[in-house]
Amino acid sequence: MKPSNQSNAEDRAVSPVIGVILMVAITVILAAVIGTFVLGLGDQLGETAPQASFTVEEVNSSNGNITFVKTGGQTVAAGDLSLSIDGDLYEGAFPDGDWQSGQQKIGNYTDDAYTGEQTVRIIHDPSGSAIFEESVDFGS
Repeated sequence: MKPSNQSNAEDRAVSPVIGVILMVAITVILAAVIGTFVLGLGDQLGETAPQASFTVEEVNSSNGNITFVKTGGQTVAAGDLSLSIDGDLYEGAFPDGDWQSGQQKIGNYTDDAYTGEQTVRIIHDPSGSAIFEESVDFGS
């Protein structure tokens, strides 16, 4: 009579096959996760730009100010915003504080002289995205 705790050759082969399958699955999952971050796709999981809309109310070229009105969307931290005029970036152009719909803020572009039509953008610094873009007439 054969003892009951002994197994035949067919039963013993199942365990190594399942072990190999599990190890391959773990390796593939780890490679996918590491590859995502190494290739920079993991960076896209970070900060996203807020959804907001603005209008330009006034351009005062004599003192380097543009008055913007926030017309809708999410509340934005004005300290996270920069002003871009014709590709020139002005960090810290807006006063700190929350910018809510209906409020106006003045963006300061120092004393650079712009004339004619210029592309004006509001850049959300943490995400690096432009949340406003419009062609504005700075006069002659």
